[in-house]
Amino acid sequence: MVYKRFSVGIVARIVLITICLFLGIWLFYVQELWLAPGILALIVAFLTGEMIYYVNSINHKLARFLDSIRFTDFSSSFTSDSKMGGSFREVNKAFNEVMDVFKQTRAEKEEQMLFLQVIIQHINTGIISFNADGKIGVINNAAKHLLQIPQFRDITDLGKLSSKLLKEVVEMKPGQRISFKVNASLHLIIQSASLKMGGQSWSLLSLQNINAELQSNELEAWQNLTKVLRHEIMNSITPISSLVESLRTILDEDSYVQQEGFLIKKDGFQDIQEGLDTIANRSKGLVTFVNAYRDYTNIPEPKKELVPVRQLFENVIGLMKEELKSNHIDIQTEIIPGELEVLCDPDQITMILINLVKNASESIQNQADRTIILKALGQGDLGTIIQVEDHGSGIIPEALERIFVPFYTTKKTGSGIGLAISRQIMNLHRGSLQVTSSPNVKTIFTLNFR
Repeated sequence: MVYKRFSVGIVARIVLITICLFLGIWLFYVQELWLAPGILALIVAFLTGEMIYYVNSINHKLARFLDSIRFTDFSSSFTSDSKMGGSFREVNKAFNEVMDVFKQTRAEKEEQMLFLQVIIQHINTGIISFNADGKIGVINNAAKHLLQIPQFRDITDLGKLSSKLLKEVVEMKPGQRISFKVNASLHLIIQSASLKMGGQSWSLLSLQNINAELQSNELEAWQNLTKVLRHEIMNSITPISSLVESLRTILDEDSYVQQEGFLIKKDGFQDIQEGLDTIANRSKGLVTFVNAYRDYTNIPEPKKELVPVRQLFENVIGLMKEELKSNHIDIQTEIIPGELEVLCDPDQITMILINLVKNASESIQNQADRTIILKALGQGDLGTIIQVEDHGSGIIPEALERIFVPFYTTKKTGSGIGLAISRQIMNLHRGSLQVTSSPNVKTIFTLNFR
């Protein structure tokens, strides 16, 4: 409708100018009049100027409208020009309606931004964002409370708390998660993400202090370990103590002193021999237990290197080949992608995989499906997972909660230290070892590398 009125206005002016021109020419050349053509020429000049003003007015309004959008100035308003009449009233109305929509949209975005800022400042998780130059964009109250760094304006200010922490944070990849102990009261879990905003790349960090949870878990772990230690030690000490009392009784009842020596009855002598043998065996068991505990508490730091997963699997299969063959067990591998690599200590991870494969082989001894599957999957920024899967007898739910407790075992033989050491090694790799099991259906041990 607006465009139609604008077109009619232009055409009407052109028609009037054309009529005046032809009329002026006719009067001048045919009627040989001088005054009338002069008047018509003035009218033509006026109409031409008025038409130019008419066109420029809409162009000026359109330019103002576009400039308002470009500079996000939505306070402008468009009113009808009395000199233009009412022809552009709808144009002004349309411009004003669009400006109102922009105003409303901007107000809604500002409300959403304010809402998000309130949420960010209210949550207990620390949030920090910084750009490629290290300049801090957002830091919430939780992060300030955790880090206690005054005038925190640049990510390098993190070095005031810990230079090692700063190095770890700067080297983090998107999606990576790290654990860092700053001091006795501050143990941080930090997760990284990346985003682009305003043509800039930003890194986003979330921080949580898990010190209280760790202390609670550590206390629980020590309580569980103490129970196991007490159980194992008492199992050895109680029989030894009982045997010592029995031997003393034998010596009192079946022995006597002669002038040049000490005599003991044959039956009593045999009982003493058997008792001493039992004490020796229990002592050896106690020494074995202490050595296993020493192994658990003295795991060396991993010497990490980038290792092809296929090489890890081949090492495990090569070492276990004869044992698996003798038990008629088949082992399969699945690696996605085929050239997948993982940053780890190859010797330690090979030890974990051998332990898991041995456990799996024992689990499927009496099963029709004697297949163990070694799987590996690269998940980009989320890291890499390696799985050992079998379809054996599995692990009952009650045992699932305790199989990683040191010295806990469901086997008739074994120290119960293998899985505990395996999880400890994965913790040193800043990863995790988890298990899911449905008895007699499927059991999967998963190594997560982040």
